[in-house]
Amino acid sequence: MSAPVTGSLAGLRVLVGRAKHQASALSAGLKALGAEVIEVPFIEIRPPRSYSVFDAALRKIAVYDWLILTSVNGVDAVAARLHRLRIAMENLRHLQIAAIGPATQKQIEKLGLAVAVVPPRYVAESVVESLRGKVEGKRVLLARAKVARDVIPRQLRKMGARVDVVEAYETVLPESSAKRLQAVIRKAETRPHVVTFTSSSTVRNFVKLLGARGRSPRTILDGIQIASIGPVTSATLKELGLPVDIEAKEYTIPGLIQAIVRQPDRNNEPRSL
Repeated sequence: MSAPVTGSLAGLRVLVGRAKHQASALSAGLKALGAEVIEVPFIEIRPPRSYSVFDAALRKIAVYDWLILTSVNGVDAVAARLHRLRIAMENLRHLQIAAIGPATQKQIEKLGLAVAVVPPRYVAESVVESLRGKVEGKRVLLARAKVARDVIPRQLRKMGARVDVVEAYETVLPESSAKRLQAVIRKAETRPHVVTFTSSSTVRNFVKLLGARGRSPRTILDGIQIASIGPVTSATLKELGLPVDIEAKEYTIPGLIQAIVRQPDRNNEPRSL
């Protein structure tokens, strides 16, 4: 369970770049602590171009032993397709279900399904370790984004699992955000003190939307702190030449907010009370 977030962010301007339908939890948490929040989506969630492989897997869900879901988006996509295909949720009750973190777990449980595994760290590598000794010889269905790291299927196959990977949704670049983002960064009255990143996709798209045109993104963001939800996102930031000033200890939205609270302000005084 996530620890309660305490402290104050009064006077801090934070740029939130989650998809429109996902920004509310992060934005609300920041605003509750007094931050001024600016929302500019860095990603957009869209259905896959074809549901054929996804639907085929759901129609034969009885053959699987495990279902792995690595995001709330994946849970929502599974629920939507089951409804569309008129497959009752009861048909999934035989499954052992692994959720990458507490938010995904909560969304699964809203469907009336039990979650068997939530790893201690909310990253793919920890999912793999949590399933060691549990999936050998088993059939596993992994529903995820179109573009994702292959850690889970690759490692589980090495353990002897039969893994099917299906595209449940895709993340795309919201081109309409480019002018808005560039204006927010350029103007003194809107320039954020902190930019938050909640996935590698948000990092890559942010750099594209920034429209550096030969300039270093690091130079454009001079004086702005970069806040990362966890090590995978941080690795992508570093790969693209951006610093990681703040990293969540718990790889969740509350964990990210708490990390921002704990970061010293410009007078080198902790923001937490």
